Amino acid sequence: MSIYCEARNFAEKFIDPYSTKVDEEGVFPVEAFAEIKKSDFLTLLIPKEQGGLGLGIQEHVEVCRAFAKSDATTGLCYMMHNVALTVVLSRGSEEMKQRIVKEVVEERKLLALAYSELGTGTHFYISDLKAENDGDKKLLSGVKSMVTSAEQASYYLVLAPSDVEGAIDNWLVPLETPGLKFEQNTWHGLGMRGNVSCQMHLNKAAVSVNNRIGEEGAGQEHVFNVVAPFFIAGLAGVYSGLGEHMLEVSIAHAKERKYTSGTSLAEIETVQIHLAKMYNLVNSSVCTAKEATRSAAAGKRMLWQRFCPLVSLPAKWLLKPEDWA
Repeated sequence: MSIYCEARNFAEKFIDPYSTKVDEEGVFPVEAFAEIKKSDFLTLLIPKEQGGLGLGIQEHVEVCRAFAKSDATTGLCYMMHNVALTVVLSRGSEEMKQRIVKEVVEERKLLALAYSELGTGTHFYISDLKAENDGDKKLLSGVKSMVTSAEQASYYLVLAPSDVEGAIDNWLVPLETPGLKFEQNTWHGLGMRGNVSCQMHLNKAAVSVNNRIGEEGAGQEHVFNVVAPFFIAGLAGVYSGLGEHMLEVSIAHAKERKYTSGTSLAEIETVQIHLAKMYNLVNSSVCTAKEATRSAAAGKRMLWQRFCPLVSLPAKWLLKPEDWA
């Protein structure tokens, strides 16, 4: 059985029952993630020898798509966990990798991203935070916006200015860090309402220097060479899955909506044309994502760069897919 079919079977059993509640009430899919944490999907990208499934970007996208077909919120939050974990696996110190892998495998901990800021928007590789040195700690102050899985993850990846001029550092920040708090009342989502993507406030939040991911000043390289591929491909999986769900809902409505004459919307040619267009668009998005990630996994950069233009960067930042992990 393919990883997609396994994930769909899982989603139908453990995600579907809560999807309506998540969207209508705007609550995090706690029940669905309780089951995800029990499953091997949480460790999808962790090497087999360390207790994971040892899979890659193709399977990452397929599982995101499968989960999102049941609930886009769950698919998106799961995608963020995989992206954050990939950064730790590919750029963290040996001590950090061993520590975090152990916590994910044995304690089933969840990771997330805290990159976006109000002043820089999608240019999250530019940070307005203040970062002060305090012995063996870094004190972070400022606000991160749209932090998905707020209060639900155990660790958040936070970008902040580096001591290296003009550069940024990537920090692994524990949820319980003193000086860190979330403003839940700042989240009023329209669609994917259970993401709880609210603001993270940092007030001299003290983070151990051992929780800096990689070398000083390496944060921007992380963003473009590790985060971007798995994040953008993951989004493609999430939105393809959402598109598949909406197509099914639309077809079902067209069949069930009856006129007094007994005919349905599905019998109207204009509706049929629109449904056919939806079908083509949805399946082309699925196929494009699948082919782009297959190309990336095989080391073929041309199609991948067309799919993910953010990785079209100076040569010093262009790595082969095997260098992501």
